[in-house]
Amino acid sequence: MARNAFPSPSPAASPALLRASALAILLLLHPLRPAAAGHDYFDALHKSILFFEGQRSGRLPPDQRVGWRRDSALHDGATAGVDLTGGYYDAGDNVKFGFPMAFTTTLLSWSVIDFGRTMGPELRNAVRAVRWATDYLLKATAVPGVVYVQVGDAFSDHNCWERPEDMDTLRTVYRIDRSHPGSDVAGETAAALAAASIVFRSRDPGYSRLLLDRAVRVFAFADKYRGAYSGSLRRAVCPFYCDVNGYQDELLWAAVWLHKASRRRLYREYIMRNEVVLHAGDTINEFGWDNKHAGINILISKEVLMGRADYFRSFEANADGFICSVLPGISHPQVQYSPGGLIFKAGGSNMQHVTSLSFLLLAYSNYLSHANKGVPCGGTSASPALLRQLAKRQVDYILGDNPLGMSYMVGYGARYPQRIHHRASSLPSVRAHPARIGCKAGSRYFLSPDPNPNLLVGAVVGGPNVTDAFPDSRPFFQESEPTTYINAPLVGLLGYFSAHP
Repeated sequence: MARNAFPSPSPAASPALLRASALAILLLLHPLRPAAAGHDYFDALHKSILFFEGQRSGRLPPDQRVGWRRDSALHDGATAGVDLTGGYYDAGDNVKFGFPMAFTTTLLSWSVIDFGRTMGPELRNAVRAVRWATDYLLKATAVPGVVYVQVGDAFSDHNCWERPEDMDTLRTVYRIDRSHPGSDVAGETAAALAAASIVFRSRDPGYSRLLLDRAVRVFAFADKYRGAYSGSLRRAVCPFYCDVNGYQDELLWAAVWLHKASRRRLYREYIMRNEVVLHAGDTINEFGWDNKHAGINILISKEVLMGRADYFRSFEANADGFICSVLPGISHPQVQYSPGGLIFKAGGSNMQHVTSLSFLLLAYSNYLSHANKGVPCGGTSASPALLRQLAKRQVDYILGDNPLGMSYMVGYGARYPQRIHHRASSLPSVRAHPARIGCKAGSRYFLSPDPNPNLLVGAVVGGPNVTDAFPDSRPFFQESEPTTYINAPLVGLLGYFSAHP
């Protein structure tokens, strides 16, 4: 994806532009289809967290709540002489991709840090979802100077349609090291460990210290041995999770989380020294597993708005520019809104953009509220309340307030996707069909018009296209496949709206 720096908000805008902007915002806040009487955000929160149990790899615990899943991939890492069992399958396949898994962990942790206090009894499950990931990331970083970044040959895996419990595809182990760097995936892993250390700081101080110490070590490795992992491991990771954006943002992102987790001066100085070098100003209106710029600026701006770090003032200006770029009516050309009001960006799995950008809108609205400030956008100002309304509008679209009147979260509402692109969900469970289903034997289930036999409750799919149309069909994977990094920021959003409907 191309780098596009935002232009600074102009000091004035024409009355016509302001009227058009106001009209666009009103249309998005009042959808074309009459809204439902109200959503049960707590029920949606419960389901969005439950989804992660359906994505678990490894030996499942006795309190596993998704009962149709069984143990899987119990020998991961054996070919490399290490234990890499556990962790999450990222989407509807059976590969463990380290880059999106680490980003998922960072966003789950941020959700708990900012919105855990409003999650009620679901906070415990959210923390457990974080720990399932960090236990794996600790295994993947156990050897100094090495990070294991993927288990499973994606080409082999994608050639089959089989349950994770049955898979006999290649479980090749891929790693980065001093000779084969991967500052992007190592930086994101360091960020995940540092963010999670905050989650466990008071809950399990010993585990928190372990996470932070490991984050420090992994970041030092990522910074010293610089390079993109898709340069070192191109045949394994591309075109699946190829780093298109460069590794610089992950280094800065990791330093920000280490600064937040440790309060050590060296990370503050690193951020200040590398702000320009690592392109902090490239506030592309995208935030996801491959691009952290918007998240960096929002996260650092909290300290500025709290009056604790005036030396980071330039990051606040970048954050304001990002916010203005996604507002309807004055948004950047890379951000569109569908007729029904959904944020849309070109490429696959659009809901990842919807949930991550909405998370940033909500987080920044809270930071602005504490500082009693708004965001200057041309000749107008975007209030914290407006940002919250825009984020809520996106969540409500996901839950059913859209032209099709359907929820895009499996198991929520009266109508939701029935044929999601997900191997374990679409094949008969081991309990229902104990005999093994081979690589190609699963194809008939993939092609079947029947609904999936196993409900992957809480899974949010890639979603509709720019015209609000949605094909509820497995082969349309860009629309029908769920991912962990769609759900991770949604956990925070639902945590907030469950207490502030």
